[in-house]
Amino acid sequence: MKTFGQVLREARKKAGLTQREVAGRLRRQDGRPVDPPYLNAVEHDHRYPPEDFMIEQLAKIIGISPDVLYFHANRQPPDVKTEAGQAQVEAAYRAFRRALGVKAGKRR
Repeated sequence: MKTFGQVLREARKKAGLTQREVAGRLRRQDGRPVDPPYLNAVEHDHRYPPEDFMIEQLAKIIGISPDVLYFHANRQPPDVKTEAGQAQVEAAYRAFRRALGVKAGKRR
């Protein structure tokens, strides 16, 4: 499976944007711009994926679904971060496996 950084880098390049261009449009929560070395570190997996508000911005800037970035960040999108019962969680994973064409195997 690809890492967050790999997915981000591929989508950025596909969008025809440089790290400097993306960093110049990306803002921290306090409004300060992100510097290109930070983005480089994220793309090379030397830093953890950024916070949710930056993932949302990145998705818009590079033209990719935020859900894809959340998936590769091993996070749930904010709209699905909710209390869920066991049956709901199991149903969600069954649907996810079905969409991926993966059969449920034995897990620990």
